[in-house]
Amino acid sequence: MEEAKPYLVLPRRLRRMREVLAHRQKDLILFMDRVKNEHNFSALIRTAEAVGLQEIWYGFDEPYPVPLNEGVTLGAHRWIFLHRAENPVETLRAFRQRGFQVVVTWLGAGSRDFREVDYTRPTVLVVGNEVEGVSPEILPLATHRIKIPMVGMVRSLNVSVATGVILYEAFRQREAAGLYDQPQLSPAEMEAIIRRWAYEDVLRRKQKPPA
Repeated sequence: MEEAKPYLVLPRRLRRMREVLAHRQKDLILFMDRVKNEHNFSALIRTAEAVGLQEIWYGFDEPYPVPLNEGVTLGAHRWIFLHRAENPVETLRAFRQRGFQVVVTWLGAGSRDFREVDYTRPTVLVVGNEVEGVSPEILPLATHRIKIPMVGMVRSLNVSVATGVILYEAFRQREAAGLYDQPQLSPAEMEAIIRRWAYEDVLRRKQKPPA
């Protein structure tokens, strides 16, 4: 039997990690489709972590480095799992097969008010490129196409702002339904994440050579 490794964080830090994991929403996922601006990409991570998401998926239509800015995330990227989707369409199709609704931001015809969607259901929220929006290949996979109502001359919001508005509506609905009151992660899942956060990641940072 493998010997248990010690945690490399202070007890109060460990307690905070456990408190955070007790509120994680494993069935609310953000998917970033070709979001290339590092400020937007990083701000989305920070907001998603703040409302208790555990996973973010992202994809590009060409080889592209992860546009991560740690000055914007303020460490939020360390507490959330980032997954690169080599085939975004197949990734989203797999989520649908698992029972997730795919909610896509879209300013075109047929979109509904984002507040009309039930975010207490297993949900993947898909947000698109800063200029072009969501890829045409992804739109047919949407169970809901949503938009944020606006009455000004400007007809769209920055992607990080718009996503924050939607995620906090999901937060509001889920909090009202009591979904943050009981852990969604199993004890085994929590311990695996704690092991990563409080031992493996700390050790990795200590071993990283100075820049």
